[in-house]
Amino acid sequence: MAVKLTSSMKKRIGMSLFGVITCAISVGIFKIAALGVDPFQSFMAGLDALVPIQFGTLYVITNAVMLLFALVFDRHYIGIATFINLFLLGYITQFTYEFLQTVIVEPSMIVRVMCLVVGVVILCFGSAFYMTADLGVSTYDAVALIIVNTWKKGKFQYVRIITDLVCIAIGTALFLISGGTIMQIPTIVGVGTIITAFFMGPLIEFFNVHITRPFLNKGDNK
Repeated sequence: MAVKLTSSMKKRIGMSLFGVITCAISVGIFKIAALGVDPFQSFMAGLDALVPIQFGTLYVITNAVMLLFALVFDRHYIGIATFINLFLLGYITQFTYEFLQTVIVEPSMIVRVMCLVVGVVILCFGSAFYMTADLGVSTYDAVALIIVNTWKKGKFQYVRIITDLVCIAIGTALFLISGGTIMQIPTIVGVGTIITAFFMGPLIEFFNVHITRPFLNKGDNK
């Protein structure tokens, strides 16, 4: 028997899909800016520099490993949005980056800074849709949540800082092992990494309050 989706669930799935696609595009813009990305993408950048396969495929494989971790220890955090993120984000990021490379050739520092600002805003905008939909978290987010809520080890903010630092450290090490130089490290761990760490939360909440929550609740009280 076919399962009929409610209008609310359809809206949530649409929000999740839109949010993941928007976030993926923003990561491609971050890569063009080359001024640092968020901690998990720093890890992915280092891994991408070392492993000779397409970024999209590498992203799926890496997240599939973390998905297995979540399924074993607490599948509560896995939902539709988790799989949308797993299978779409890497490939859309790769497409966006490759396309922008043909449009923005050898960008100046001003252009790179503009890309960074645009990337941060778009990332927060997409994250607000993705989070408000509440249909599961990314496999990376699930790791910290399981450590805190399932294993009862520490507070989320501290555990997340530790997992972020581990990602940055491993990503940097992999980048150097692959042949990258110390002078090139700011392209994956730089001002963009700091901005995402300190400004994403408030900006996501701004979009939550003024756009995504009103959008989700629109029509519910009719």
